[in-house]
Amino acid sequence: MSYKMEKIKEGIKIHFIKTNKFKTNLFAIFLTVPLDRKNITQNALIPAVLRMGTANLKSQEDISIELENMYGATLDGGVEKTGDNQIIKFYLETLNDNFLPEQEDLSKRAIELILDVVFNPLKENNTFKKEYVDSEKKTIQRLIEGKIDNKDMYAYTRCIEEMYKDKPYGLYKYGYIEDLSKIDEKNLYQSYINLLNESKIDIFISGNFENNEIIDTIKENINIKNLKEREDKHVINTEETEKKEKVETKQIEESKDVTQGKLVIGLDIDFYKPDSKYAMCIYNVILGESATSKMFQNVREKAGLAYSARSTYVRQKNNIYIRAGIEIENFEKALKIIKEQLEDMRNGKFTDEEIENAKKYMVSGIKNVQDEQDSEITYYMGQELSGKLLTFDEYIDKINDVTRKQIENIASKIHINTIYFLTNKEQ
Repeated sequence: MSYKMEKIKEGIKIHFIKTNKFKTNLFAIFLTVPLDRKNITQNALIPAVLRMGTANLKSQEDISIELENMYGATLDGGVEKTGDNQIIKFYLETLNDNFLPEQEDLSKRAIELILDVVFNPLKENNTFKKEYVDSEKKTIQRLIEGKIDNKDMYAYTRCIEEMYKDKPYGLYKYGYIEDLSKIDEKNLYQSYINLLNESKIDIFISGNFENNEIIDTIKENINIKNLKEREDKHVINTEETEKKEKVETKQIEESKDVTQGKLVIGLDIDFYKPDSKYAMCIYNVILGESATSKMFQNVREKAGLAYSARSTYVRQKNNIYIRAGIEIENFEKALKIIKEQLEDMRNGKFTDEEIENAKKYMVSGIKNVQDEQDSEITYYMGQELSGKLLTFDEYIDKINDVTRKQIENIASKIHINTIYFLTNKEQ
């Protein structure tokens, strides 16, 4: 596998992940803008509308027929929040040309299709089609209203909202229902034009292909050709940029109709040295990411206080989130034992064996990333957004170089910011 990047215009890059490991080629386009309350809902709606039809394929049915004629290719799109950025994303997966029953340039056809979807939308009177906008507004509304359906994710999202109240990272990636009534086909189309002119654009191609042919196809596309150069305004979030002010711990209880309590504890990492994220990864695995972690073993297995207990390291924001599904009446007991695990880490009560097991866990995960094309693309997009590029081997070396002293230094700089508990409204 080899990775190469080429800038075709200021703010617009093509990324090549050359590999013969897969029978498919995967094409992806990411439009990245800083999170902004003013346009977050419009941006979340745009990919849904774009997938409804293009200037050449007038309906979702026409797109589906074209995909079927491309040997069952698949098209997907959506929106993500990464650090303080909102990313509008599109994926198109096809068979690699080498595995087609007849000789055909399917890669060229695939690139033209995904570019058509993203940059050449169906228009009526120089706006989006009203019918499509109205339909997808209802879809987004259902997504926003339905976030409570996944109680675990809802609690996690709510803890982040409380920690980052009135800050970009606290925004919900799909936006807000109160915005939808103000959106119509005209102002949404203008938001789309603004997005094209202002976003950081990254085009990824993963598979077995010829770089020059791909570049020629992209550059020849009239819609890419008409795109303006732009200043790259995305937000770089790293362990060095996310400085934390020590705050008094907030404890928030929210009542919903739930049968199981959801406890989320948001931790601030008050440590900003370059490359400290590798030691933070090891700290987090020992604390709660793996099945041998302190959280899993002591909170779930030994104490029997949690159906699930784990932690997640969000490197872009220098946070760790502890998440546990518990019986509502076990809240105080579970919280006490979780705090004991943090204190044990702070006091260096973890073994060299735990460190080595955590390293093996991380290395295995990094290697597994290379087994999925979309995971590889996500990895390199994360590298792009951080402004630093490490190969997988370099990343593994950084993990293996982590020392006990580094972990202990970080453990002493971790503080509880927010304790959020989703409980039963009848309690």
